[in-house]
Amino acid sequence: MEFINEDILYEDKDMIVCRKRAGMAVQTARLGEADMETALKNYLKAPYIAVIHRLDQPVEGILVFAKTKNAASSLSRQSRERMMNKFYYAVVAVEKSVSVGEECVLVDYLCRNGKDNISRVERADKKDAKRAELSYKIINMTGTAGREGEERTALVRVELRTGRHHQIRVQLAHAGMPILGDAKYGSEKSRDYSSRNYIKNIGLCAYGMEFIHPVTGKGMEFQISPSGEAFAPFFQLIPKENRDV
Repeated sequence: MEFINEDILYEDKDMIVCRKRAGMAVQTARLGEADMETALKNYLKAPYIAVIHRLDQPVEGILVFAKTKNAASSLSRQSRERMMNKFYYAVVAVEKSVSVGEECVLVDYLCRNGKDNISRVERADKKDAKRAELSYKIINMTGTAGREGEERTALVRVELRTGRHHQIRVQLAHAGMPILGDAKYGSEKSRDYSSRNYIKNIGLCAYGMEFIHPVTGKGMEFQISPSGEAFAPFFQLIPKENRDV
């Protein structure tokens, strides 16, 4: 998988904003594996590019990188101090009673297992447990509530209020809304649904970002439309190879 120019959303002398495709790492130490950091260095023909924040490798979404150390300092501070707003769409299997328009705040405590690269919801007093908070809104749903045997999915808009390892994936799964295509945190039902519907990539996209330009102080806003198979029922996506030219 290679970085392509159409994935550049904005560029100036201080920073570059890009779409990361699902399956591409932000950084990697694996020989021969493509990653955003290396691809951007090659594109810019520059030895320096600063990674400001990350997305899980299976997740598609917007990333901002700094071209200078001064820009990196400002953007990193915004990210660290929660001044950088990030918005996500997730497509989930509905395994509890929810309705379109429902809004909720989830607060859990997560423990990370670095060896297995997973996080779990634990008690608040568990050693090394860290508070995790997000808000979500049910935007749309497929299926009919209350119909026996009906498989329902929902498009959920998520706003992170903390930044924990695999946070959205873990918290939504724990709340009875596992993300489609998520082999690691999905339920047996959601994994089966994903397999039968040929959902290869995780149904999670960092579609929106807001922050302050590190030099000019101007407010910056970016949005993209998700491209994964899980989003097709909600965004009426047509695979590029199937479109009329």
